[in-house]
Amino acid sequence: QVQLVESGGGLVQAGGSLRLSCAASGRTISNCAMGWFRQSPGKERDVVATITWSGGRTVYADSVKGRFTISRDNAKKMVYLQMNSLKPDDTAVYYCAASKLPSGPQYHYWGQGTQVTVSS
Repeated sequence: QVQLVESGGGLVQAGGSLRLSCAASGRTISNCAMGWFRQSPGKERDVVATITWSGGRTVYADSVKGRFTISRDNAKKMVYLQMNSLKPDDTAVYYCAASKLPSGPQYHYWGQGTQVTVSS
């Protein structure tokens, strides 16, 4: 089992930045793909960014390319999402997820989420 706890969400003005953190506990995540997802009211949960077990490959949703960066520190069991140039459309609950597999694509463990609100 993997337990995930997100932090770093909050209220920010458009154009601002936030850095989300995901702390993992339980089994190691060093051989797990990790991802960030988000969900807005009335919408489905969508993938934001994913990273393979080694960090060698990252994938981003088109809407965040060039603005968000996913990274990981396996020694610290941490995953991060640096979000720059935030827009009101980025407002959502952001979830950290872990896969049982090194490169995904299914995700099996989820955090409780952290709210990100971007004001215009």
